[in-house]
Amino acid sequence: MDPQHTTQSGMRESEAAAEARRLLQEWAGKPVRHHPTSFRDDTEPPAFGTTPPVRQEDRRIVPAWAAGIAVASIGVGAGITGMGCGAWLVLQGLASVSLAGVLLVTLPFAGLAMAATAIGSAISKARAAVTTNVFAGPVTHHTEIHNNSTTRGAFFARTRNEIR
Repeated sequence: MDPQHTTQSGMRESEAAAEARRLLQEWAGKPVRHHPTSFRDDTEPPAFGTTPPVRQEDRRIVPAWAAGIAVASIGVGAGITGMGCGAWLVLQGLASVSLAGVLLVTLPFAGLAMAATAIGSAISKARAAVTTNVFAGPVTHHTEIHNNSTTRGAFFARTRNEIR
């Protein structure tokens, strides 16, 4: 048996070719069903027509929270931009100042902080009272315990203890 001229079903190559031709001719003889998947109208639309245009209402609705967020974000952006410009101007001014000038500007703030610290320290020392307790005599301790215990429920019981 020649492996190059036989098929797996045991047919010779010439018989297999004849069977394939017969199947192809049988398939080609059947009508082809076309199922269009799209449609294209190639007619030219008119430049103008006799029908007046139809008003199309705008039905977009923006929720109040979305409009509020939009307005707030615009306000925050404008505010931050203003603060950034102000900081830039201040820093530009400070860039041209010498060390002595910066120290003179911060000196009143340092003095105010030092005065506040001194005043706070004085007030806290004045409020701290010096008390000396001297106990002379016997000390007794009397404890009395009254225990009331109540249990409610059967399966999921709950016990309540009152100690006075």
